[in-house]
Amino acid sequence: MEQPFSSSKVTVEYFDPHDVYKLLAPGLIPRLPLRDLNWQSHAGPLRSINTLHIELLPSGADYSNIFTPLSSPNPKGASSTDVANQPARDDGFQTATIAGRGGSTEHVDSTLRPPAGPGKERRHQIPGLRRTPYLKVLLIRCDDNDTYKSTTKAEIKEWIKVNTPPAQGKTGAENHDAFEWLIIHVVLPNTVAATQPRTTGKVPDSSDVSKAATLKWRGGSTSLLEKLRTDFNGSGKGAVDRIRQIRIGVNDVPYSMLPRVVPAVPTGYRETEQDSEAAWADLIGKFKELILSSFDTRVTQYEEDIKERDGQRSLPGWNFCTFFILKEGLARGFESVGLVEDALVGYDELSVGLDTIIQEQAVAGSAEAHGGALLAYTPDLKETAQKALSEIAGGTLEFEEEEAVDLQSGEKQKLDYSESIPITSSKKTYRELILANNVSLFDFRCYIFARQISLLLRLGNAWSPREELVAKLKEQQEMVPRGVAAKTPVPKLNEEPENLLQLAEICKRTLEFVPAISTVMREDIIAAIMSAKKHEEEDGIKPVLDSLLSEVVDNMVSSFAFSVAQQILAQTSTKALPIPPSTLNDAHDQKTSIPDPKTTMHPARTTSLHGQGTHRPPLSPGFPSGRLSGSIESPATSSFQKAGLEELAARRAELYALSRNILEECGKKRGWSDGWSSVPTVGEAGVVDMEEISLDDDAEKAEPASTETAEVLHTSIAGVGTTLLRTALDNKDDFYRLYETLTDKALRHYTVAHHLHSVQACMADLAVLKFHLEEYKDAAFYFYRVIPFFGESSWALLELSMLVMYARCLKKLNKVDDYVNQALRQLLCKAAAAERDRLQQKSRFRNTLTSATQYPEASAITGFLADLISVSASLEKDVRIPLTSLCCDLALDGPPFYDEGQDSFSLFLDFHSLLVDEFEADSVSIRITSKIAGGNREIWLQTEKPVTIRPGPNKVRVQSTTMMAGTFEVDQVRLSSKKVLLHYERDPNQPVDKSSTSLKNPQVTVYQRASGLDVRLSGTKDLQLDKKKSLDLELSTGWNSVKTCEIKIRSATGGLRLVMSEAEVIGSTQATKAEGGTFKFGTIPANSSVKVRFPFTVEHDLLDVAVRAEVTYSTERGSFTFFKTSSVPISLAVEVNVQDIFKHNALFSRFAVSSASSSPLRLFKSELLGSEIFDTHFGQSPSQPVLIFPKQPTSLLYKITRKRGVAIGPKTNKTLYLKLYYSVLQDEIESLFEQTIVADLEDSPMREYSKLIVSKVLTAVQARLSEYDLEKAALLGELQTSFLASINWESLFSGLGSNSQQSGTTSSPSSSPEEDISSATLSNFMLTFLASHPSIPLPHADSIPEPNTIVIPVDIPPVAIVHTADLKISSSPPPVVDGTDPYSGSPTYVINQLLPATLHLKWTRIWDTDPANSCLSKDIEFGYEITAPGDSWLLGGRRKGHFIIPAVEDGDQAKLSSEAETEAEIPVVLVPLREGFLPWPGVEIREVKAGENGENSPVGGGGGGGMGETMVHCETDYRNLGETVEVVGDRGRVTGLFVRCLTAGDGSMACINQDFGSTFSPRSEHTLGRELGTGGLALWVTMAKAEVARAW
Repeated sequence: MEQPFSSSKVTVEYFDPHDVYKLLAPGLIPRLPLRDLNWQSHAGPLRSINTLHIELLPSGADYSNIFTPLSSPNPKGASSTDVANQPARDDGFQTATIAGRGGSTEHVDSTLRPPAGPGKERRHQIPGLRRTPYLKVLLIRCDDNDTYKSTTKAEIKEWIKVNTPPAQGKTGAENHDAFEWLIIHVVLPNTVAATQPRTTGKVPDSSDVSKAATLKWRGGSTSLLEKLRTDFNGSGKGAVDRIRQIRIGVNDVPYSMLPRVVPAVPTGYRETEQDSEAAWADLIGKFKELILSSFDTRVTQYEEDIKERDGQRSLPGWNFCTFFILKEGLARGFESVGLVEDALVGYDELSVGLDTIIQEQAVAGSAEAHGGALLAYTPDLKETAQKALSEIAGGTLEFEEEEAVDLQSGEKQKLDYSESIPITSSKKTYRELILANNVSLFDFRCYIFARQISLLLRLGNAWSPREELVAKLKEQQEMVPRGVAAKTPVPKLNEEPENLLQLAEICKRTLEFVPAISTVMREDIIAAIMSAKKHEEEDGIKPVLDSLLSEVVDNMVSSFAFSVAQQILAQTSTKALPIPPSTLNDAHDQKTSIPDPKTTMHPARTTSLHGQGTHRPPLSPGFPSGRLSGSIESPATSSFQKAGLEELAARRAELYALSRNILEECGKKRGWSDGWSSVPTVGEAGVVDMEEISLDDDAEKAEPASTETAEVLHTSIAGVGTTLLRTALDNKDDFYRLYETLTDKALRHYTVAHHLHSVQACMADLAVLKFHLEEYKDAAFYFYRVIPFFGESSWALLELSMLVMYARCLKKLNKVDDYVNQALRQLLCKAAAAERDRLQQKSRFRNTLTSATQYPEASAITGFLADLISVSASLEKDVRIPLTSLCCDLALDGPPFYDEGQDSFSLFLDFHSLLVDEFEADSVSIRITSKIAGGNREIWLQTEKPVTIRPGPNKVRVQSTTMMAGTFEVDQVRLSSKKVLLHYERDPNQPVDKSSTSLKNPQVTVYQRASGLDVRLSGTKDLQLDKKKSLDLELSTGWNSVKTCEIKIRSATGGLRLVMSEAEVIGSTQATKAEGGTFKFGTIPANSSVKVRFPFTVEHDLLDVAVRAEVTYSTERGSFTFFKTSSVPISLAVEVNVQDIFKHNALFSRFAVSSASSSPLRLFKSELLGSEIFDTHFGQSPSQPVLIFPKQPTSLLYKITRKRGVAIGPKTNKTLYLKLYYSVLQDEIESLFEQTIVADLEDSPMREYSKLIVSKVLTAVQARLSEYDLEKAALLGELQTSFLASINWESLFSGLGSNSQQSGTTSSPSSSPEEDISSATLSNFMLTFLASHPSIPLPHADSIPEPNTIVIPVDIPPVAIVHTADLKISSSPPPVVDGTDPYSGSPTYVINQLLPATLHLKWTRIWDTDPANSCLSKDIEFGYEITAPGDSWLLGGRRKGHFIIPAVEDGDQAKLSSEAETEAEIPVVLVPLREGFLPWPGVEIREVKAGENGENSPVGGGGGGGMGETMVHCETDYRNLGETVEVVGDRGRVTGLFVRCLTAGDGSMACINQDFGSTFSPRSEHTLGRELGTGGLALWVTMAKAEVARAW
């Protein structure tokens, strides 16, 4: 019988005739397993073997009974006490007993008993069935050369002769078990061999041992190691070195084995630690080399044989079972050296080969001719089925060649199959059965699948194979004899992470294997029972199964499939999966486990999540194990792997779902439903239940089974071999508990895998199950979490069914708030959504035959709305439900309807109710908003009384007494019925989505009628800049006879402050109370007005300001509210710049007036108002208004004189005021348009639309009227209206509706005639207006009754001193031309003519008007300087000088100006130097700083003076400014003047003057320049042809 063995090791056989293994083991075993081996594959790349475990076995051992290696010639067996004392670990499984002890699926630990004696095992004729060593090792002890010659050499030859075949005699069969051999010489201390070096240098040493010690060897004899190599290594070129020597230290040998005699002749040689380590490394390397050599030989032979056998497939007698054993031998060879991937490929090919053979046999109908016949059934399954049938019958049933099975005596015996592991290669002697062709298809597939799973577990680094290998290594390490220290410490095993992708592959293959093997198993059992009863038909037709057999087959197949799923779940369990906590713990306080003794059921992994973690991973339920259920480590502390994590979680979840489905099918036979059959159906009331009719001819003859038999079948668990499944089927409570646990485990694994749909499906199963079990609290918990998913996934009917169940749960639990807000609310919304979808499908045109969609029946939903309204009345808060969830086709029906004689309007709201019940709405309200700068404007419209909302279309009228002109959008709709509020809301800040179907036609345009109450804001016409600006708010009552009125005025512009404390009411009607911007009035008649004027200030410059007015008033028809936000420009229309020119007796101020905008101005009149000390004078005023254009300002020149005899005091008013009377052309045009349009609409039905039309026209005029149009109109006196012709007027009035809308709209009872007017009507009026008014004449200046005025304060800047300087030519030197040039008006002189002149200086203090900074009481010294360009004038005389202005004593007005004795006349000489019109030399007058010795101060005053004094402000009136002198040349002669300055020793200068006459040539010029030389300064002036040349 083949025994299981570890799949990750190879066998190494050792022969130890001298009992030295126990000395070698302490150094050898810690160096195992072998690592980092490389093997060159014959059909692929280089293969790497990371770890290769070695199983050391003594020679002569029986390999058929080997489980673990022998530790020594006298091994210590494992006692029963040791096994019993193992820690008990229970995770819900029971440990299967294999070979007398618990173990895993692939390996069971035991001990090897010493062999009875050496003997050679008979070789099997089929390779691959035996385990043979890859390497045979001979351990020898030889202490000296004499012993070697006498005995040891002969023993070695004998061992080689017996254990190694001759090289020439190897056959192919022997190559299947090819091996290598090695001799290890173990040297003990205190022996002659220990004193010898490893080599003397005579014989080449192939080892890597250091030869440094050979120098110490003084003898000439050969060492033992060299002798061994010479005698047994061979002499050929490719000879393999098979000799190794290991020397044992003194401390590593027991005292009893230590030699007592020390060699007489010491050699001086001593083994170092490096030598010893190198010897061990050389030995391990030789192990790798020889084992890979043996493996390569075996693989080569196997591949050749497999190729040969596969080529014989078509020959008669070819047997697949024999071929399977041969090819499996190759796969096991790969597995033994750790090449698991190659081994798995071999088993996959064998699995496909088996399927191919079965298909070929089925097609051909002959099994013998195609690979050999397999057993028709499995004996084990037959025996199990017979026992199950007897158990169902309740007594004994006799079968052919079987003894009676009595189940009535004593306690029921546990069946063997119920405690065994279903999938394991060690369950039976599969290989012997396959070789003997005594295997069924069921066993064949199970064996192949078991081997595949075993290999995949190794690839996945699963816990079960890893523990086997670790246990082997640990057991080998424990073989070291007591008291003998190991030379090398035990290596620590690194825990490599598990390969989750391989574990997922195991689960995937299991999901494919279970359905396939279930079919095979079902056919196997039926064949077995039918053969036992001998009921098979000779024609091959299967007989009809009776009910008993069908029940047994179903139970056995279900049990096997369930066990396989649970086994794989256990084997693929890993702590790398971060399984979340159980949802069962959230729903209720779950029981940790089903109480014993009925079951050990599922391990309570869900409850162990909160426990302490163990070092070993837990196993999933259903798989037997002797350990306690470990706990899953929390995700925070576990190291999770991402690769394959989701895949493994998903596959394990499918296995849990498979187990649950098996349990569910078993429960259905017993009448235990999962709850789905009792789910309330919504929308299937009209479906007629179908009755299944058999089509067999003898169906009528068949009699129905008796009720008693059905009872027996539904309650029988015969054939169920799994303890967990048997326990669950024992009673209803255990069934539902296991069903719930499996569903929860699948749910949590799906959660890790991110399979959201599967998670929700599992949660729905739990919810329905809890509802079925009347556990309403738990059911409500799951329904709350799962219902939204089905709604989003378009499972409408299923969602409605769940909502019905959820509502019943909450009602049973008396949770009124949740019952209303979650259950009923959602239920009605989903029912309405289904009704909406039905309406949409009904409206579509169907051109093909499609399956009709099911919709909920009205009867299933009826009554929930009334329940919602009645129950919600007891709640504190309103139940808010989106209106679009219960209604559709929301739309506004047409434009607003205005009531005649009062300021109110109405809207009609259309909507389609999707509810099946009607209800009464207490109120229906709509809010319309308009987004403007500074905030939102809103208007609420509401019904006057309750309305009844019926299923289907509804029309509701809502009304508002609040008027606010503008374009609005509906952003809220509310229907209120007690505490139920149906609402529609939209963010008013977001633009309207035109594609949205929630609310159609949301835009509403509310216009202000001409006869209604109105508020108009304007700026005051009279503006004075040194006072606060004011605004006028005029209230017109229109047709309203106001009883009470309240006006609230608020700022609508940031930075605008209204000074309401200074506000005043203008007119006869005064306010009864005015406080903080609120004005209250009493009775105000119709068609009257009230004006309120209030000043304002702004924090920063603004062009326009906006004011919000709220008017609340009451009339005989009720109370009304009017809102209006008006904006007016506050920027100045004119700009004025002033330029002052100070004279001795007068000040001339020139005012430049220009337009501050792009519009021209009309200046009607201007005034400069005098003050207490100044008089103003103006010339002749223009007879017509002056047009001022933006780029063409006008100038106003005023003369200002000082009043005589007026003293200046601290409170004397010195400010002048410039008052301008003007009008802005654009304002005139806008007023003209307004008057013309109102006049044309006066007798028209569109009269009430006049304000709307005017506002649109004025907006267009402001936007389209260009600066060119304004200038053209100002010049021509009329405005062309063609710039308005391209406007689409109908789009501007779109909010009024179109003709088609008006024709299809039912007018309200109180609608006025003008409401029949549409936007097209107003558009036609504007087109007609433009056609009839191609141009509009501007009003004449006389027709403007009240032009605008602006008063600008003008301050005269104080000037301390005004100087007057006048430079005059004396009459003695006459000009060249008498008089002056009649063309130029300037006197004419010639170049270099001496012009005597006089500078006349005078001053005045009349403009010193600042008493605080006046300097009248002190003398002021000034300095003058005459300046001129050096190339134009040569100045002579007193060009600079000082003069003093005396102080004015006691404010004497007569001394404010200079007199003849205080004026100065200074003579100077002027010489013109060039031709042309030369400006007069300039005169600069500056104050002289005190104490600076005549140095002049800066020009004028105001600058900081020296010595802490302040400079006075002075102005200079230079009378010659702008005058010129014409200078011409004398062309009659040319004069050359040369001046040479010679410097004498005494510093004097001499000048040479020479006249060259009338001729002068360039040559003489050159000669004269040479005569002047370079040592002096020469001045040369040449005058010829009116040109002057001057050189220095």
